[in-house]
Amino acid sequence: MDYKDVVLAIIMVIGGLAFFLYGMHVMSAGLEKMAGGRMEQALKKLTSNWLLSLLLGTGITIVLQSSSSLTVMLVGLVNCGVMEVSQTVLVIMGANIGTTFTTWLLCLMGVDTGGPLWLSLLNPEYFSLIFALIGTILMMSKNSDNSKKKDIGSILVGFAVLMYGMVLMKDAVEPLKNSPDFQNLLTRFDNPILGVLVGTVVTGIIQSSAASIGILQTLAESTDTITFSMAIPIIMGQNIGTCVTALLSAIGVNRNAKKVSAIHIAFNIIGTAILLTLYEVIDKTVGFAFSSMPVDAVGIAVVHTVFNMATMVLLLPFTKQLERMANQILRDKTTESETPKRQHTLLDKRVLTTPSVAVAECEAASRRMAQLARETVMMSISLLKNYDEKIAKNVYKNEDKLDSYEDRIGSTLVQLSTKALSEHDSQISTRVLRAIGDFERLGDHAINLAENAKEIHDKQLNFSDGATKEMSTLTDAINEILTNTCEVYTSLNEKDAANIEPLEQVIDYLTRDIKANHVKRLQKGTCTIETGFVLADILNNYERVSDHCSNIAVSVIETSHNMFETHNYLSKVKFGNKNFNDNFERFSEKYKISTI
Repeated sequence: MDYKDVVLAIIMVIGGLAFFLYGMHVMSAGLEKMAGGRMEQALKKLTSNWLLSLLLGTGITIVLQSSSSLTVMLVGLVNCGVMEVSQTVLVIMGANIGTTFTTWLLCLMGVDTGGPLWLSLLNPEYFSLIFALIGTILMMSKNSDNSKKKDIGSILVGFAVLMYGMVLMKDAVEPLKNSPDFQNLLTRFDNPILGVLVGTVVTGIIQSSAASIGILQTLAESTDTITFSMAIPIIMGQNIGTCVTALLSAIGVNRNAKKVSAIHIAFNIIGTAILLTLYEVIDKTVGFAFSSMPVDAVGIAVVHTVFNMATMVLLLPFTKQLERMANQILRDKTTESETPKRQHTLLDKRVLTTPSVAVAECEAASRRMAQLARETVMMSISLLKNYDEKIAKNVYKNEDKLDSYEDRIGSTLVQLSTKALSEHDSQISTRVLRAIGDFERLGDHAINLAENAKEIHDKQLNFSDGATKEMSTLTDAINEILTNTCEVYTSLNEKDAANIEPLEQVIDYLTRDIKANHVKRLQKGTCTIETGFVLADILNNYERVSDHCSNIAVSVIETSHNMFETHNYLSKVKFGNKNFNDNFERFSEKYKISTI
């Protein structure tokens, strides 16, 4: 080959690799969207069943088409405090098995096209073109608003682009078969240490073991000069190289999250050290008949699978020891210093690498926010009876946390809005975005109530017996609407959500009646104007708290039906609706006060 041919071949290889990586990205994004938040839910529900954890790691890796992506996801979930380090060990082992799926898929490139038509069509070089056509039709059809069809279409098109990248690389390196210089270069890879280093470096640079193994399969198929003894160390090195992404993701996380990356790296390095040593010793003493034989794509897939399976079987009995090793490498400084950091980590940016997981984590964080908002409001209400400076400080701290929740969840969802989300995930994002503003406002009203309580305490104000009794009834109603709203937001029960609005109306009437009673007490001289100012402020905050509860319940109902006409919805449920009327009467009877 002359200089021109070499340059053109390099350009084709680079271009083919770009197509391969882009196709894999599009295909995995489509698979991930179809999976929705089920991956994250499955990870949270891990049990002590080792087989289930292995299968879960394998399955998610097949969907993501990358063990590195799964490890990054695990780092993020551990950093958030959602998962424990011990839960990730078996998932990581399963991930290494999942990476073999793409390797076997790429073996189809070697299907003989000289046989009958049906056999030729098994070659991805041909059937991927059919996939591309079907995928394009699905994505551009009149019913393209159907999210599932779009996802299937993107999966098929992504697969076709991936395979086209393989074809480009194959065509680029095929002339190397007869190049003496290239054959001389390959002889240097007989050194197993060099092979491991090359596999590690190449995979670390492109951050995809599937792509680097695809390149190796292409070279093997096109040149017939790569032997098993050359391929085995390179494949082992590729498994180590795939840890680079996880290593980078561990920058800036807590110690437990770093341990996930440490386990991933240790698993692959220990497996490589033991199995490569074993292979070399046996090959040098007894000798493997296949060592000097040329390897093809299927042979590489077999070696990759056998190595990953053997590593898993070898280290499966030592999962506790792997975790202990990570604990020794990354020792916790103090329990006190680590715990607050984990609690403060509301959301981890690493979960953004998997949008469906990020959406699910935002939803989970918003549920914690809901509980915190309720606790904060009730905490501030308790101050109205017995003011305590320590509790008041906690109210202010919680309000700051609610602000942090809104900022972190909101910014994460805004970033996710630029990514392709499934219809289900889009609904969740919309509901969460609408709710977090109301939760944050509940915190603001809690601050207002705490300030009212301080004023009552500092000025030693006292309400009349009648006002105290009325406020006790209203407080019970506020407590119920807050509790029910949190339960509705967590359970997403539409029937229970519809019961929030009648109670909100009852609270509105209660505040109106209490204000009217206060005016009458002022006229009789049983209440003072000064207490009246504080009472009016408290009632306004109570009323606004119930309004925000109504907004949250309405958002649960609307997003489940993809309708966002709040005014129209409230008009329908308030007037002429039997369920609303029945519940309104029930709550009115339950929280009844007498008018003066």
